[in-house]
Amino acid sequence: MTEEQWRAFVSEGTRTGKLATVRDDGTPHVVPVWFVLDGDDIVFNTGKDTVKGRNLARDGRVALCVDDDRPPFAFVTFRGRAEISEDPAELRRWAARIGGRYMGEERAEEFGVCNGVPGELLVRVRIEKVSAEAGVAD
Repeated sequence: MTEEQWRAFVSEGTRTGKLATVRDDGTPHVVPVWFVLDGDDIVFNTGKDTVKGRNLARDGRVALCVDDDRPPFAFVTFRGRAEISEDPAELRRWAARIGGRYMGEERAEEFGVCNGVPGELLVRVRIEKVSAEAGVAD
């Protein structure tokens, strides 16, 4: 995929990302996340006390895979480093934007209020490497 193609692919509809973080014993932890692409960053939020929240606070290395599981199949995988913020205004703004993508604009503010609270983290991953392929089964 070209850069334009992978950007469109990961931003299409409500595809989730599968986020891999590093546990304190070095093993991977993988969970689905709602996210948005913001320039050269992937943005999502999570609870500070979740496994991924604790992993990210300790070690910012991440990988994120977004895929289409229907033939002919496609995927985009990112590698990067996470930066964490607890700024309430930014957290609420991004939580609303992410909620709007996945639940519809009419519910965006509801998700901003719900997820833009103390104890939540705003995570911004600077994309360092992209691997993208469409038509895997062609």
